[in-house]
Amino acid sequence: MSDFALVHGAYHGAWCWEPVIDELTARGHRAVAMDLPCEDPSAGVERYAAAVVDAMAGLDADAIVVGHSLGGMTIPAVAAARPVGRLVFLAAIVPAPGRHFMEVAAADPPADPEFMVAGVDHGDGTSRYQPEYVERFFTYEAPDRTEWVAARLRRQSWAVTNEVYPLAEWPSVPCAYIVCRDDRVVLPDWQRRAARDVLGVEPIELDGGHEPMIARPAELASLLDQIAVQPPSTTSV
Repeated sequence: MSDFALVHGAYHGAWCWEPVIDELTARGHRAVAMDLPCEDPSAGVERYAAAVVDAMAGLDADAIVVGHSLGGMTIPAVAAARPVGRLVFLAAIVPAPGRHFMEVAAADPPADPEFMVAGVDHGDGTSRYQPEYVERFFTYEAPDRTEWVAARLRRQSWAVTNEVYPLAEWPSVPCAYIVCRDDRVVLPDWQRRAARDVLGVEPIELDGGHEPMIARPAELASLLDQIAVQPPSTTSV
């Protein structure tokens, strides 16, 4: 049995992990998900990490922390704040310690440009994703879930990308990276570069798009189950 902490990406919440939690539980694991303070314009990486650490209070020191999409900005800070067994980046942004994310992204943009302009700016540092884009970028593999997802999307503050990353260096924790081959949000080739060039690991390839927790929960849980039993032989960040 392994413990998992599941960290959502932009606009999402703990709700998006419900199908995967059911699958992991059926395999004998424990899993928790949490709502990050993404609607708070003042909340940066450290606040996000604190929310994850709080949710992990009952988990073992070797818990596996999975960060999806923008959740990849948070999980290294979690590993710096408490013991964890492994970090798993799922179609995720990988930050650069001590650097401003927008500076890094300008040199090598990670996301589809059309995805980036599909949010409505509320003028307070937050935006809300437009419902008409949900199926195009999030639920194209599971169109029957489009209304369910669209009704639950939250406002997203971009403070986490508008600050210098708060870690001066990465915690020494084994990592894995899962690439979603048909991703329309975080470009698959960018994901592969991040895995190899930043984390120093060979990416694990998963068929499908950006939301495997919704479109392919059993397949994703099976892959996480396999990662949990593998020796931590990946290069530490």
